[in-house]
Amino acid sequence: MIFKAVGDSRPYPDHGLVSPSDWSGIAPRQVRLDQLITTRTTLDLETLLDADSTFYGDLFPHVVRWRGQLYLEDGLHRALRTALHHRTVLHARVLELGSPPVPRAGSAGRQVRTPR
Repeated sequence: MIFKAVGDSRPYPDHGLVSPSDWSGIAPRQVRLDQLITTRTTLDLETLLDADSTFYGDLFPHVVRWRGQLYLEDGLHRALRTALHHRTVLHARVLELGSPPVPRAGSAGRQVRTPR
């Protein structure tokens, strides 16, 4: 199996990132294909085989982490192309949605005063 699961929708709330420039602030990182859940069930074979398919878009797929799951929002063709090259990992931009804020070191249990 290439992906963890094949979904047909985005189960997470709208995050507001629409264009590749919106996603560009998120540094790419490695993601295993078998941890991804797709958000589309259809694949355009012409796009898959097109050598210039990423010419106008982001070079990296877009993944949303929500409730501990990784959803492949954009880049299904690139992920499948990765699998066809017998690779199990791809570089993607991963947006962490709904994750609780990480407390700063030394601030647990006490309030931080800011100078006025």
